[in-house]
Amino acid sequence: MTKKQKSLTAVTAQNHATKSSIWGGRFSSGPSQLMQDINASIGYDQRLYQQDIAGSQAHAAMLAHCGIISAQDLKAINQGLEQIGAEIRAGAFTFSPELEDIHMNIETRLAEIVGEPARRLHTARSRNDQVATDFKMWVRMLLETLDAALANLQAALLAQAEAHAETLMPGYTHLQTAQPVTFGFHLMAYVEMIGRDRSRFADAHRRLNESPLGAAALAGTSFPIDRHMTAEMLGFDRPAANAMDAVSDRDFALDFLASGAICSVHLSRLAEEIVIWSSDRFGFVKLSDAYTTGSSIMPQKRNPDAAELIRAKPGRIIGALNGLLIVLKGLPLAYGKDMQEDKEGVFDAADALGIAIAAMAGMVSDMQPNPNAMRQALTNGFPTATDLADYLVRELGIPFREAHHISGSIVALAAQRGVDLDAVPLADMQAIEPLITAEVIGILKVENAVAARRSFGGTAPAEVSARIADAKKRFHIG
Repeated sequence: MTKKQKSLTAVTAQNHATKSSIWGGRFSSGPSQLMQDINASIGYDQRLYQQDIAGSQAHAAMLAHCGIISAQDLKAINQGLEQIGAEIRAGAFTFSPELEDIHMNIETRLAEIVGEPARRLHTARSRNDQVATDFKMWVRMLLETLDAALANLQAALLAQAEAHAETLMPGYTHLQTAQPVTFGFHLMAYVEMIGRDRSRFADAHRRLNESPLGAAALAGTSFPIDRHMTAEMLGFDRPAANAMDAVSDRDFALDFLASGAICSVHLSRLAEEIVIWSSDRFGFVKLSDAYTTGSSIMPQKRNPDAAELIRAKPGRIIGALNGLLIVLKGLPLAYGKDMQEDKEGVFDAADALGIAIAAMAGMVSDMQPNPNAMRQALTNGFPTATDLADYLVRELGIPFREAHHISGSIVALAAQRGVDLDAVPLADMQAIEPLITAEVIGILKVENAVAARRSFGGTAPAEVSARIADAKKRFHIG
């Protein structure tokens, strides 16, 4: 091509770019400003720049390996992409809404840097498989980050549980005193809940790890590409088996949001308990200054704002899940622009969940339990009433329903006199049930009631300690 021909080609290309942005010869004029505003996603999908660069590098390496582009093109593309990554990290990259998304912003800048080789990079791929690949890689990274954060939260819970395996407190149902437990036992319930969250995220990670790259728009490509090569380079287990499904699939985003919604509910439940425990009426724990705030008018206040904000986060995350479900509901295969609405909710949910986990881990690590307040609370609500019924069944052979009635009568007597169950005189209990012996007094003491529950997963301090040791192994907490 002569210099004059090259000049004419450049002018023609510039004219096309001016008229129709990125769309080339099919369009003779550009979109309206309103169309650009509704169509652009660069305001949020620039988060995908690392994944987009990595995907393009893998795709270029595969094209060169298969003889579709030259080694010189590959070298230029890699150098250009490395420069773009450095520019973005340095804050020196200009993101253009007119170029719509992170993919076209990077590709256009690459062309500015290396010229013609950049125009060969998009061979045998589409933005459909490109965005699916980038988004999957980002969600995969997110899941790995969340797993580490949840393991850190488990470690904080385990440390407090280990320190308070013998610290007595009331266990509640309906927020009414039920049976005596230990603070360590109570916290271990959340260790298990967070463990299930980690399991769900691990399942989501396993399911998503199939590469869409090379599926192109929806039907694959006639170029002799190697999808297994790009899948391996990008850390996927295998390429997705159906090109249409590969570009249409957003199950991986739904998996994250569904698992994240459940996780946020678990965090919210613990946050609510911390709000209750730290209240003046309970005083079971004291939160540090790092996770509380004051009042603009009441100088005495110490508000558990971190816990309250964690308690509110499920609204955002469940909302994001519902939003994406509605976007995908009834959407025909393969790709529709509707699917551009897949990311903002995921990004927002990821931010909300990430900060909630980190704040909860900090709060749990810093909070100071008050064993005296917990023990004092066991003087209310007759927490050993079930132990009395169990004694009547186990030692005296009384049917449980009858034992339940007898125990209720003794509880009523204790309430009338304003004393704990173990302070009711033996003779008065025998007046209700003559078979009762002096052995019952020891059984009714809360320390003995807790220690007696030695069944697997029970409240006995030795059993709690055993489950702590087991949890450290199962969840790989050092």
